[in-house]
Amino acid sequence: MPRPSPGDVWLADLGYTAKTRPVLLPGRYPADDELALMVIVPHTTAIRGNRREFDAALPFLAPGVFHLQQVQPVSLSRLVKKLGTMPVAGLDALRRRLATELDLA
Repeated sequence: MPRPSPGDVWLADLGYTAKTRPVLLPGRYPADDELALMVIVPHTTAIRGNRREFDAALPFLAPGVFHLQQVQPVSLSRLVKKLGTMPVAGLDALRRRLATELDLA
């Protein structure tokens, strides 16, 4: 399996209820002495139009949004395949929005 990088969009198995869906990886790959987890931001086509959605039109995804309210860690083993990479400007914008939503900024 290729090593995931910040800004990558992967197909991930999020379990029976959440199904397999695209996810954005906003952070770095874990070090050897860390848990084998990566934080993900799931993509959804069920657009609600609320402030916790991040619209990023990417050519390899169906129209939809990244849902900032569903940020979660997943095991590296749940990453199925890489779909593409979000441009740096989009990743930076998503990180700023995520920091605002988490009251970190």
